[in-house]
Amino acid sequence: MNAPLTYSDTVVIAASPSDVYAVVSDITRTGEWSPVCQECWWDEGGGPRVGAFFTGRNVTEDRTWETRCEVIAANEGREFGWSVTEGNVHWTYSMTAVEGGTELTESWVFTPKGQTFFAKRFGEDAAREVAVRAAAAHEGIPITLAAIKDVIERR
Repeated sequence: MNAPLTYSDTVVIAASPSDVYAVVSDITRTGEWSPVCQECWWDEGGGPRVGAFFTGRNVTEDRTWETRCEVIAANEGREFGWSVTEGNVHWTYSMTAVEGGTELTESWVFTPKGQTFFAKRFGEDAAREVAVRAAAAHEGIPITLAAIKDVIERR
């Protein structure tokens, strides 16, 4: 488990990159589109800027948990991203202007640090737990992008 695990998908949204950025960087709206993260809030008066922290509440059939995240990219109209649990996982939304709107890409990176954390935490079950997280990203990213597209285009 040395190489990062990655997955990304893309959708075109009929809106400007700035408008798309304004929506995806408002983490308090995450519950409107995420199939797992039901709610987010800024910690200690944060906001969509590098170094700000927020907490997300995640819910699946098996459990409910909260994670603290740090914003690692906040370039208006171009990119918004965060690190989960001190660099274990990175999530990023990237925006590119295209004919008809914005190409929005959501990317997931399960870092080597995160994989090492899982190996220590789950022992012999680590590979299974990593596979569960990878499957969730592969299933959830297209659902999330479709929901973001719907939220932005219907307003």
